[in-house]
Amino acid sequence: MGEMTDYIAGIEEPDRSAMAEVQRAALALVPDAVEGVSYGMPALRYRERPLLAVMQAKGHIGLYPFSPAVVSAVSEALDGYSWSKGTIRFTAERPLPDGLVDRIVALRRDEIDAASDR
Repeated sequence: MGEMTDYIAGIEEPDRSAMAEVQRAALALVPDAVEGVSYGMPALRYRERPLLAVMQAKGHIGLYPFSPAVVSAVSEALDGYSWSKGTIRFTAERPLPDGLVDRIVALRRDEIDAASDR
């Protein structure tokens, strides 16, 4: 287990399952990701950079892709969700669609790859 897995395990349902699904989707797309901490949050890290964090907050779950460019790139798909340049907010009752989570993770992975290859 690691930081993110331990954090999610300590969350009550139904948020725990919604958060675990985001983690599962991220690891399916980026199997080389490892658990760690980024900006004080339990996160998945890839190529020594933060890939994604998911945290429970009062009244919502925050998805943090550590990239305003990624949030901007998917903003057209966020109708009905609250978001800002650094976070996308959802709830267990209204989770992010699987395809959207996959797109966010893939965009962030590609961003990290491009920066690491420079």
